[in-house]
Amino acid sequence: RRLAPLNEDNGRFLLLAALIAAYLSAGATVFSALESPSEAEAQLRWNRTLHNFSRIFNISLPELRAFLRSYEAAMAAGIRVDALRPRWDFPGAFYFVGTVVSTIGFGMTTPVTVAGKVFLIIYGLFGCAGTILFFNLFLERIISLLAFIMKACHERQLRRSGLLPPNFRRGPAMSGVGSLVGWKPSVYHVLLILGIFAITLSCCASAMYTAVEGWNYVDSLYYCFVTFSTIGFGDLVSSQNAAYQNQGLYRFGNFVFIFMGVCCIYSLFNVISIVIKQVLNWVLKKFECRCCPKCHKSSTRLSRRNAITPGARLRRHNISVDTDGQYDSDTEGRRLSGEMISMRELTASNKVSLAILQKQLSETANGYPRNVCINTRQNGFSAGVGALAIMNNRLAETSDSR
Repeated sequence: RRLAPLNEDNGRFLLLAALIAAYLSAGATVFSALESPSEAEAQLRWNRTLHNFSRIFNISLPELRAFLRSYEAAMAAGIRVDALRPRWDFPGAFYFVGTVVSTIGFGMTTPVTVAGKVFLIIYGLFGCAGTILFFNLFLERIISLLAFIMKACHERQLRRSGLLPPNFRRGPAMSGVGSLVGWKPSVYHVLLILGIFAITLSCCASAMYTAVEGWNYVDSLYYCFVTFSTIGFGDLVSSQNAAYQNQGLYRFGNFVFIFMGVCCIYSLFNVISIVIKQVLNWVLKKFECRCCPKCHKSSTRLSRRNAITPGARLRRHNISVDTDGQYDSDTEGRRLSGEMISMRELTASNKVSLAILQKQLSETANGYPRNVCINTRQNGFSAGVGALAIMNNRLAETSDSR
């Protein structure tokens, strides 16, 4: 029995996995080439210093190494030569739980008691889940805000060009204006705005860290990215000295910058993921089976409706909501391709038509409730789950061309 051709979801998944593996290999090669010589040189200098110290002060190397191991254990417990702020007073503990639930995890403070470690497991389970939900809700609201602002700019541009009546006001009359029907903000414009905001926020935060912590500006930018992206290496950690000038104000500013930075970078990452998905769809389109006309015809007929490619928006045409419902489900098409069970049936997340998606974001931009009746099988997951579903429902480039 001949196997069914690879469907688009699996093809995109395998292509992304291959690209990630290649990306990881390339990154490992670059970092190894950049950092390995420095590491070897530092190790050589340290061995030379260790032997010189042992010879000058007449201390055996085993005793000296034992002392250094004790010092490393003290560093792991939070002991430093210079005076540092208390790690487990209330401000320090609050800083710690913030890094836990946001998954930053600097590692400069860790619980050492058994009770503390057990409580961290339970605390982090619900805290991380709640914070991820908060990030998704923040993403939804920032996209709605950007849609509202970009809608106003679009209307102003139409007025200047004479395509919109000067006395036009937002309301039910909007449906009669052809230039605004189905308008949705571009994912690339949203990407640009979020990118500018993230860069501005990082530059301002870096200026503060350079002035207060004494880091150079490049280190401050590096710290901002590592922290805002929740990587959290812990080689640089802010607000760790025993005292600062205007300490209360600095701690408040540090909290605000980290909070806003994490939310902004999370939103930016999700927008970038949409662009990556578009590139994957474009690559799959280029590499689809061309040697077999039958497979090529089948893949064209059964292509996923939310699979868009660069330039797809130019091929869009108006389709009524009534007639579109007849072709909204791809379950039958999947069954014809040989699949026993389709992911569409498992999630019941049938693709929403372009006209309905346009209406949803248009209403969002104008503050109207999105009461849309969709004649499909739906359950709690029918609109999708998570940040990707938010982007799919609210940005123009995530809708499929017909």
